[in-house]
Amino acid sequence: MSRFLLNRLGQSIVLLLIVSVITFFLINLAPGGPSAAMRMDASEAERQAIITQLGLDEPVVVRYAQWLGSAVTGDFGVSFSTSEPVLERILSRIPYTIELTLFTILFAVSFGILFGIISAVKRGSLRDHAINFISVIGLSIPAFWLGLMLILLFSVQLGWLPSSGVGADARGENFSLLGWLSYLFMPVLILSTTILPNIVRFTRSSMLEVVNQNYIRTVRAKGAKERYVIYVHALKNALIPVVSIIGVLIPRLLSGAVITEAIFGWPGIGSLIIQAAQGRDYPLVMGVTMFVTIVVIVCNLLVDLVYSKIDPRVKNV
Repeated sequence: MSRFLLNRLGQSIVLLLIVSVITFFLINLAPGGPSAAMRMDASEAERQAIITQLGLDEPVVVRYAQWLGSAVTGDFGVSFSTSEPVLERILSRIPYTIELTLFTILFAVSFGILFGIISAVKRGSLRDHAINFISVIGLSIPAFWLGLMLILLFSVQLGWLPSSGVGADARGENFSLLGWLSYLFMPVLILSTTILPNIVRFTRSSMLEVVNQNYIRTVRAKGAKERYVIYVHALKNALIPVVSIIGVLIPRLLSGAVITEAIFGWPGIGSLIIQAAQGRDYPLVMGVTMFVTIVVIVCNLLVDLVYSKIDPRVKNV
């Protein structure tokens, strides 16, 4: 296990370096890079001050080396738009994104596995066709369109749910569980559409393969109840490919959070990415990119560890 962790740590460091090099050089060498921050009517003194502040008088390789040296210590620079440290701006948004993604993963994994099992056990039935149809619809409908439709229905027409925000009143001294969940419901539902249909389909195909194995027939022949056969013997082995696909779906979940947070005014990392891109806040773009990369690496490492525990045939040594 220690050798596995060391290997993954080395791979992660190399991946972070590659991502940082690509992002930094694209930002600095592409048209509209940091040099675009200078106004056309700026005086020579103002231009020189901006050049010095942004380090544009140094070669791009030197600038990258300076940025990397500071980033290793946790200093990602200062945000252009607010003059705050980039790390502070990111850390202030992390709790909201963690909250949204955790509830989405719990919701999508729980219902995805449940519907996948039902679809596999009732193969060819009306429930199976209905679940498959809804999964295809979920994969086909754009998240931004569905989010707007839900806002029109539940917020504008029915007035049941708030259209945006995180419910500051429901989180403070006047905490209300119902009010807090009302702000979470639509963002979690929309974000779940990015991964839930895939979990349903993978669970279904995996369960169909497992229930036809010889050891399942043996358990049934011993007189075990069908529910015990499915949820104790079949499900454990059927979850092995499902766990691996969850690691692949995490980047899609984070990319979907950008759209979802923008639609519902959720003040997380996704909305921060949009603000950084629109405001040409290049230090913030670099900081958020590296943070998202680290999150994806850590999540995939956790998935690999869980995978090794579920499947004893996998040896991470």
